[in-house]
Amino acid sequence: MTLRARLTLVAAGVVAVVVALACATTYFVMRHELGVQLDSSLKKEVEAVQANPGAYTGSEDFGGSLVEVIDAAGHVQAASYHVEPDARVLAVAAGTRPGFSRNITARSAVGEIHLRELVAPQPVLFGPPGAIIAYKDLQETNRALERLRFILTLVSLGGIAAAAVAGALVSGAALAPVRRLTAAAERIAETGEPSERVPEGGHDELARLGASFNTMLASLEESLETQRRFVADASHELRTPLTSLQTNIDVLRGDIELEPEQRRQLLDDLHRESQEMRGLIAGLLELAQGGAQTEKEEFQLDEVVEEVVERARTRFPDVSWQTDGLEPTVVDGYRDRMERAVWNLLENAGKWSGEGGSVEVSLAGGELRVRDHGPGFADEDRPLVFDRFYRSAAARSMPGAGLGLAIVREVVEAHGGTVDAENARGGGALVRLSLDGAARPGAGAKS
Repeated sequence: MTLRARLTLVAAGVVAVVVALACATTYFVMRHELGVQLDSSLKKEVEAVQANPGAYTGSEDFGGSLVEVIDAAGHVQAASYHVEPDARVLAVAAGTRPGFSRNITARSAVGEIHLRELVAPQPVLFGPPGAIIAYKDLQETNRALERLRFILTLVSLGGIAAAAVAGALVSGAALAPVRRLTAAAERIAETGEPSERVPEGGHDELARLGASFNTMLASLEESLETQRRFVADASHELRTPLTSLQTNIDVLRGDIELEPEQRRQLLDDLHRESQEMRGLIAGLLELAQGGAQTEKEEFQLDEVVEEVVERARTRFPDVSWQTDGLEPTVVDGYRDRMERAVWNLLENAGKWSGEGGSVEVSLAGGELRVRDHGPGFADEDRPLVFDRFYRSAAARSMPGAGLGLAIVREVVEAHGGTVDAENARGGGALVRLSLDGAARPGAGAKS
């Protein structure tokens, strides 16, 4: 069953219950009021007889009512209509119970008739015990109640039908944005292109749903575009070392006689290219698995920096590595990924420093600063250095795939931080990695 049909049924059901309760209440109230009016009329007629019971002969006209007077034994004293008394009526006549009123069915020459009966004791001041009974034909009252039931039934059915129609119209109008969302989702599922948008308008929940749906589509479109660009860039970057590897392997397998020096040079090239391939694949895996993060843990960022600096001293022995104070800092995050990001920063700085260069590393206030004394960033390169696969003209002659700083940005953003690159005063590059949101002062670093 569709949502529109369910809403229509709910609306019709609610109206049906409300109308049924209202009609039932109206019917029972009217029936009670008619009964009260009948009893009031019968009571007046009984009181008229009670005022002078000896004068009543059974022939008086009481406005359509029938009156009967019986003694304590149930014998009729005077009557314009007679109904055989039962035990309750005889008890009133004997004075052992008070009067009452009720509906009864009596037999007549034309068949059964429905009557309203009022039984009242005869005052003992006017003679022996007895009872005065007044009857009123219920034919007109029952007809009025039947007409009322018929009218209320029509009102109920009409109200339910109107509620169903109104519910269908209202639900159709209210669910129109949902149908547009559904149609858009089905088209996107069929075509695989999330470029479509649904119309937005209003300030209700469905309007916000449409806006959220469009935001989701925009994010999905951007994600797919990023994925396509990533695959294209990765394919392009992998093609060059693969082609070089294949060429060198073909030469080694060929029939050409190679000198030992030439063979050793080819093997060195294969080793270098395989190392580049390894680094490139590791970088691609790091970027591809950026969203598949493990649980966060608490770690000392200053210890991580100190360990990575020691690795950098081994990797770049001709560079002077200076740690200008590593402030004890605790970070809630991913230690392995942060270690990779710090290493990428130091490796980039060491690569550009050259023999005899120096790199200063500092950590204070949740900010890691890495400054080298190399050529720095060209103005046209600085806005792009954190993009995937971007390599400046000067970097193309050096090993690498342009993923190091891109990985740094991915890791920093995963920790809620920022990273910025600029040219330092006096020359060289300065990269600042800020973790204000995830970092806080911690215990002293281990020696």
